[in-house]
Amino acid sequence: MTVHQKIALGFFVVLLGAASLNYIPGVTDAEGVAFGVFALDIFDDSLHLASAIWALAAALISSRAARTFLLLFGALYFADGAMGLATGSGYLDFGIFTYGFQDLPFGFKILANLPHIGLGGIALLAGVFLGKSA
Repeated sequence: MTVHQKIALGFFVVLLGAASLNYIPGVTDAEGVAFGVFALDIFDDSLHLASAIWALAAALISSRAARTFLLLFGALYFADGAMGLATGSGYLDFGIFTYGFQDLPFGFKILANLPHIGLGGIALLAGVFLGKSA
């Protein structure tokens, strides 16, 4: 298993964890907010689960598929986080279409979008700088 495949497998685990947050007792409050920041709904859970399945499939198929996953996933999630940071709404969950621009405190926007910026950035860096797949 190549480094790209191992990283894609790691993303599978992380994304599966994100998809399961609403179903772990004590992680969300009475309003369904995880960690006091994220209000994840079934659409978010589905997005994270689909991304996790994509990561697993890419890791199992080949190094090239894993690198492609890292580049595409990274670009999509990083851009979503950057958009959320700028506008208060992302596009992967259709928030920009549903809620439009939101006037939220900048500190909150950082906390709410850091996971997508971080995961997307890590995936992009791994896909670009770890070299071409074999």
